Amino acid sequence: MSDLRLTFDRLDRRITTWMARYGLLLLRLSLGIVFFWFGFLKFFPGLSPAAELATRTIETLSFGLIGPEVSIYILAVWECLIGLGLLIGRYMRVTLLLLFVQMIGTVSPVFLFPAEVFTRIPYAPTLEGQYIIKNMVLVSAALVLGATVRGGGMVVEPGEPIAQPGAALPAAETGQG
Repeated sequence: MSDLRLTFDRLDRRITTWMARYGLLLLRLSLGIVFFWFGFLKFFPGLSPAAELATRTIETLSFGLIGPEVSIYILAVWECLIGLGLLIGRYMRVTLLLLFVQMIGTVSPVFLFPAEVFTRIPYAPTLEGQYIIKNMVLVSAALVLGATVRGGGMVVEPGEPIAQPGAALPAAETGQG
């Protein structure tokens, strides 16, 4: 029985070490892919299911100063910049600031257009509402990445830094190396 426990502990330690070593990097890259992909779709009319609600939200928030024909491209560039920033891993403070500002706009339809975001307010979201609500995961992921901009990282055991961590951020960004 103790051999089985020892084998399990070794396997658990290896898996946990791998997750700690590469988790932040994979989180940053996957978040970057999502933002770049969704932003890129907005350059092509009819490909983004969120385009109509997004442009109407921007038009409402700008008191009609930014119309849909312009706002869709502003949003597309904004999201692509967030995606590229995350994929490249440089200028993370600016990238995360852009992300958080964009997320404020993304949540706005819940308050501006609740009848379009919920079939039964406040507990039965429409597809658009689900799309908005899932952004809490994106915000949480960005918060985790934001905690690393000063060189922070993950550990397997308290007091044991990861040997050769996968770079959540390039060394130049954190001031190390």
